[in-house]
Amino acid sequence: MIAIIKYNGGNVNSIQNALDRLGADSMITDDFELIQKADKVIFPGVGEASSTMKLLKEKKLDRLIPTLTQPVLGICLGMQLMCGNNEEGNTVGMGIFDVNVKKIPPKNIVPHMGWNTISELRPSVFNGIKEENDFYFVHSYYCELSGYTTSVCDYILPFSASLQKDNFFAVQFHPEKSGQAGSDLLRNFLKL
Repeated sequence: MIAIIKYNGGNVNSIQNALDRLGADSMITDDFELIQKADKVIFPGVGEASSTMKLLKEKKLDRLIPTLTQPVLGICLGMQLMCGNNEEGNTVGMGIFDVNVKKIPPKNIVPHMGWNTISELRPSVFNGIKEENDFYFVHSYYCELSGYTTSVCDYILPFSASLQKDNFFAVQFHPEKSGQAGSDLLRNFLKL
């Protein structure tokens, strides 16, 4: 069973629909015991960092998520909240990844919205996915490049399109909206 963390953040139903298409059983929940017992956990997110972190703290999910030992996938805002300091609302994230989240410089169209390629893919959730595949992005903040970076996207500047540390995986793009490449990534995550 895949637990999709419920915290009033957006895109949980889109994630569940994508998992349904792959034949995976999932539930949308904020129940500690169900999340802890799940085979895999997905921490999605669409929204604003400080208000979302406040909701996570109210439900004490900010304490639970970093202690999980099964594979965990953070998506978009979920990825950013798994990091450290976030310039959006001067938010302190969960610190799973020692990475700062910064605002995309206002030199071009913000948010970064639409299809973009990723490169420098490292194995694991990217097994079988070719370099320069397009994924769908919607964000105004980015995670800096670091030793945790497992793929790179370039929009005004290069940034981490994905991160990994131990059992924690995270992607800035939306795999549930990224066509075949996104489905392949979710399928790879389900196989971990």
